[in-house]
This record gives sequence, C-alpha cells and structure tokens, in this order.
Amino acid sequence: MAAAEQSRSLPRPPAVIALHGRGQPPAFIDDLLVRLNRPSLRYATPRAPGDAWYPERFMAPRELNQPQLDAALATLDEQVYQLEAAGLERAQIVLLGFSQGACLACEYLYRHPGRWGGLVALTGGLIGPEGTTWPTLADSLAGTPVLMTNGDVDPWVPLARTRASADVFRAMGGRVAERVYPGRPHAIDADEVANVRNLLDELAAGTDEIF
Repeated sequence: MAAAEQSRSLPRPPAVIALHGRGQPPAFIDDLLVRLNRPSLRYATPRAPGDAWYPERFMAPRELNQPQLDAALATLDEQVYQLEAAGLERAQIVLLGFSQGACLACEYLYRHPGRWGGLVALTGGLIGPEGTTWPTLADSLAGTPVLMTNGDVDPWVPLARTRASADVFRAMGGRVAERVYPGRPHAIDADEVANVRNLLDELAAGTDEIF
C-alpha cells in the first residue's frame, strides 16, 4: 500500500463539541475535559449568550424557547462546519453536552441524522413539552453511538424523558447505551466520565466495539 493510502486508512482522532448547561461558566466544561484526560483530541467549547442556550426549561412549549433555540442550533451548525472545513467528517465528530447543553445536543442530532462520531447526553433528552412525539426514519443514524445518562430523581431532567429519547435514537438506528445513577445529584460523576472516555478511545482507535 502506498504511504498516502496507508495514511488515509488510519483512524483519525475524533473532535468533540462540548456544550455547557444553563448558567455554567466556561470553567465547568474545561473541568470536564480535564477529567476526561484526552488532551490530544480536538475540542470546541462554544458559550451561550448569557450562559443559557434558551430561556425556559427544555420541556416548556417550544415557542417559549424561540428564537434562542434556533440561534443555539445555528451555533452548533457553525461549529460542525468549521470542523468539516478542517477536514473532519461527521463520523469523527462527537456532540457532548450536560443538562441544557445535553438537550441541545440531542435536538441537533435528531434534526441532523447521519453517521456521527457519537452523542453524549449527560443528563439530557429531546426538547419539547410533555406529549411530544418524534417521527423516526429507520437506520437514519447509521450506527452512531449514543450515550444517555441521568439520575433517577434529577430535578431538572426527568428520567422518563431521557429514556424516551434513547428509544427515539434506537429507532433511528443508533447504538444506544443508557446509564442511570440512583440518588445522584445534578452533576457528572466519575462513572459517566469513564464511559465518555471509553467512547472517545474506541472511536479514536477506529474500532466498532463502542457499545
């Protein structure tokens, strides 16, 4: 095999777009990336205006979160396009978020199906009021790995919405793993960090054993 062809066949490190939660300073995401301990990866850490991606809770009527929700999704578009312009494919890009940022990442993946590097929703779910349904197209995620986590009594993101979102992504052909933490506060614990690190390592290695 020629050197150029061999280089193209080697796995390339993934890039991570990391989205903070409501009211969180940049230091929160910076701390998470330090805990992941994968400094060789490429990270994008956009910041929401006023530290909130949208004004109301994620299960409020959609119109109450507009136009900020559309603006937040456009910010994600810009981050993805910048990574693509740098030569990455979407199969190398991981969408990661906590709380409000996790909900935004879920919404973006649902609206932009395809083979992504992964979705990591740490205490999150799809956006919309109670009773919302999400039409799905089978195999539209083409095996994208999806990690959904939550506590069993989280005060901001009901576990039922996280599980319903996991079911949507499964129906779309995602490889979904769910982690539920009894009594866990609204935070990111060590087991979640370990699961994210494993996903990134498997993706960087080009293996197909993520979940």
